[in-house]
Amino acid sequence: MFGNWLKTSILMAGIVVLFGMVGTSLGGASGMLIALLLAGAMNIYAYWFSDTAVLKMYNAQEVDEHSAPGFYGMIRELSQNAGLPMPKVYIIDEAQPNAFATGRNPEHAAVAATTGIMSLLSERELRGVMAHELAHVRHRDTLISTISATVAGAISSIAQFGMLFSGGDRERGVHPAVAILIMILAPIAAMLIQMAISRSREFEADRGGAEICGDPKALAAALEKIHNYSHRIPMETAEQHPETAQMMIIKPLSAQGIQSLFSTHPRTEERVGRLLALA
Repeated sequence: MFGNWLKTSILMAGIVVLFGMVGTSLGGASGMLIALLLAGAMNIYAYWFSDTAVLKMYNAQEVDEHSAPGFYGMIRELSQNAGLPMPKVYIIDEAQPNAFATGRNPEHAAVAATTGIMSLLSERELRGVMAHELAHVRHRDTLISTISATVAGAISSIAQFGMLFSGGDRERGVHPAVAILIMILAPIAAMLIQMAISRSREFEADRGGAEICGDPKALAAALEKIHNYSHRIPMETAEQHPETAQMMIIKPLSAQGIQSLFSTHPRTEERVGRLLALA
């Protein structure tokens, strides 16, 4: 518990610094002050509303025991196994197989799965995937992931705005070359913060998910299937909002080459190997 709160604090501090750097590059001291105030407001917004924003971004539809009895019943059983309150359950109409969890704490959590993953996996494999997502809820990873997704997108947008409208004004006391450099590096720094926090979380959620569903091999088989299919089927929303990619059980982006170095997920082969070792 303390470790996750420490990670969250580091994340928020890093966000404040990045906002301040971008603000300085855009407007000097006054720009930094405005950016710091904006960072504080963004952190507050992200804490309370980032989960709702992400679900809306993916056009996730909430279901219940009447509209999706099998899937909803599966989540209820796994939640009981994990000792968690029943989360809200969502389905996303996307062909790519993937899933994620969100929410600021276990009492305000939600899990979502795409129609693609529900049609691709067997019931046993789908149980493993949703157990993985509930492990994120139990570990309180969802607060970190939703906040980082929200603010990383904001940092990128502000940096892009600055590149368009800064105009190289030297009167603000910031050399235009420095301003441009900051605007380029700030989104990369946001991605690195996400990477540092996200990769270790995936291993822990795999282990926790295997414990919750009691079937490490099922989760391992599911990861292999999702990995193989996700690269063939694009997810347009994730491509438009790459800052949300770290929330998914498998990286949903099609980027290869240099961009793949910034993956927020560990190698699927390593994850599968660890799960098979548990079995």
